[in-house]
Amino acid sequence: MQTDLGLVIAIVGSSVAIVGVVVGMFLWVRGEASNDRRQMQDIQRDDRKDLLQISRNIENAIQAIQNEMKEFHYQLLEIKKTH
Repeated sequence: MQTDLGLVIAIVGSSVAIVGVVVGMFLWVRGEASNDRRQMQDIQRDDRKDLLQISRNIENAIQAIQNEMKEFHYQLLEIKKTH
């Protein structure tokens, strides 16, 4: 009778330990995934800011080129008028 009770206690104890370890690992992985998700959101936010700044820089450069082209064209017209 003692061995049967000891065997039942061992089996139940092992099962409880396995379930405890699985639940603990699940919670740990969930926490790590949340941290990774937050870090990725921060990185994406920074990348979005960088891309918006690059876009603004490109728009400013295009505007400057267009202005320079207009000025050059007007200068050519002035030269043509004087000659």
